[in-house]
Amino acid sequence: MSIEKNTSSGTILEKDKQVYSGSDQQLITVAIAGQPNVGKSTVFNRLTGLRQHVGNWPGKTVECKKGKFNYNGGTYRMVDLPGNYSLTANSPEEVIARDFVIKEQPDVVVVVVNAAALERNLYLVSEILSLKVPLVIALNMIDVAEEEGLKVDVKALESAMGVKVVPMVASKNKGIHELKAAINEIARASDGHEPNLPEKSTGYKEVLTRVRAQITGNIPVSYSEDWVALKLIEGDRIITEMMKKQLDSSKWKLLQNILSDSENIALGIAGSRYKWIGNMVKSAVKRSEKSQINRTARIDRHTTHPVRGILIMIGVLISIIVVGMGIGMPVALGLMNGTVHSAQAAATSLLANAPVWISGLVVDGIIFAIGVLLVILVFLISYFAMYAVLEDIGYMSRVAYMMDNFMRRIGLHGKSFLPMFTGFACNIPAVIGTRVVETERSRLMTVLLAPFIPCPAQIMITAFLASIFFGAAAPVVVIALILLNFVVLGLSGKMLNRALPDREQMRMIMELPLYHRPNLRTVGTLVWQRIKQFIIKVGPVVLITVTVVWALAYFPNGDIQTSFIARFGRAIAPLGNLMGLKWEMIVALLVSFVSREGIIITMGMLLGATEEGLVSTLGTMMVPAAALSFMVTQMLFMPCVGTLGAMVEESRSWKWPLFSLAYFLVVSFGMGILVYQVARFIL
Repeated sequence: MSIEKNTSSGTILEKDKQVYSGSDQQLITVAIAGQPNVGKSTVFNRLTGLRQHVGNWPGKTVECKKGKFNYNGGTYRMVDLPGNYSLTANSPEEVIARDFVIKEQPDVVVVVVNAAALERNLYLVSEILSLKVPLVIALNMIDVAEEEGLKVDVKALESAMGVKVVPMVASKNKGIHELKAAINEIARASDGHEPNLPEKSTGYKEVLTRVRAQITGNIPVSYSEDWVALKLIEGDRIITEMMKKQLDSSKWKLLQNILSDSENIALGIAGSRYKWIGNMVKSAVKRSEKSQINRTARIDRHTTHPVRGILIMIGVLISIIVVGMGIGMPVALGLMNGTVHSAQAAATSLLANAPVWISGLVVDGIIFAIGVLLVILVFLISYFAMYAVLEDIGYMSRVAYMMDNFMRRIGLHGKSFLPMFTGFACNIPAVIGTRVVETERSRLMTVLLAPFIPCPAQIMITAFLASIFFGAAAPVVVIALILLNFVVLGLSGKMLNRALPDREQMRMIMELPLYHRPNLRTVGTLVWQRIKQFIIKVGPVVLITVTVVWALAYFPNGDIQTSFIARFGRAIAPLGNLMGLKWEMIVALLVSFVSREGIIITMGMLLGATEEGLVSTLGTMMVPAAALSFMVTQMLFMPCVGTLGAMVEESRSWKWPLFSLAYFLVVSFGMGILVYQVARFIL
């Protein structure tokens, strides 16, 4: 089926509508837009159920969710656009959202708004209305609005805007059927889309006419002339660059003169939108006279307090780690001691007559790698669930707010703090958790810096060695080394902030959404999506890397003492000498790339010592200065294989993760050498 759509720049002939043979079932594209924290994901999940796919937008690290549902003989393809506050090119999310609406021309755009925060949410609606697309407003969180003492007259709002408005409580599945019916109605409507747009001032109309005169006939076919002219007046950088390429030099110079003489008009445009929003709210929203300070404000008196807020935040974050470790550790040990060891025993028996290297590959390589993955998954499930709950109830924004000033000092956003703090439990969810960071540059910086946070295994190994060499002073040594990681993290952040191109001007606005009960369906769906992505995209990297490291430790003759990795360790023995370490200790560090806990096992294997004898062996082969050097190096050592896989997935390239590995190697060995050379004169 071919459908003609008229725009101010010409006629577009669409041929991408899919019709199923043997029926009149049509594939209808629906885009879901909205600002962050309006329940957009809950609406999307309710509409699509488990019939959805999660990936990334082409060439971007921004998450892309697609799904579908059937209604009234039609199949509706849902595209969940990134949350954004406007259609101005301030972030990748905003560019993606507007480009999809403009270029893909969905049949219907559903804008989800928070009924308890209409003043803020309607700004995005006012911008989307200017695109003249078929629109449905999903008025979500009606229950929250009522708790805040607000009553929204849906009919009045619908009449004032000239678009369909559907009241909803998506978390309780209320209004979902009505939203489907509204989408179906608008998608199949034959009449035009005539919303009530914000009024234009006389000055704005005059400038708009002059700008249009310069760009008429020179804009890409999918764009509206009015909209392009509007964005040029507002100073949108991407639209400005686009038109600079489209116009010849004389027209571009005239256009620049018009825009430079009309800088104040942009403020008038924003003012007209806010006036329109004020009229909408005034006509449709009634506030109860009895409403006092709302629940969110009462809670925020404590959670955002300079002192109490910090203490609450520390308590919450420590609870996350304690609960995660309390749940994850017993299950992980059970898996390793039960399932994995049983699988290894069964495989050993089954491959008894096979060549030794095949048995070793399967038992100590592949099955062990699967065991590592299972252990990681146990921790990820518990942490993802807790983070999803904190995000859903609105608390994560408070954490970002409390830590924003501190994080900005090293070039990061406040939202980078929570995923980085997660590194104390495991660096893998810390890296994956960087998706909450809004801009690509800040997200990349957080991905690269997160591994500086020492995980429990690193702290455990440090405590083990510190107790051998420093006795009662061991706790002080461990705390000092953790603080050293933070110092190096801060310095690295400052250097990285200066080195990375396109330093971004961070926006000062930070939204603190209303508190509300978590939606278990949304939390469960999010956890499942994250785990599925980890298995599909990170899992193969872990399996391959663990297998390769096993092969290097086994070949050429099955003895780790004469293996390729041992030969490499001996080759870089001069590096170890600078740190007061023998090659066996360097190899143990290298093996920790697969598993941090493997350091102790590898040291025992290379030194020929049992767990009981390892303490005395280490005590005689290393002086305290060398032990301190080793602890510093392993605390700053390169990310483990699971973290590397997550870094590859989140950065969508190998370039930055490989740079990170090289940087961590230089920093860790450099600090190790420095500490030994200084400490040997003191200890």
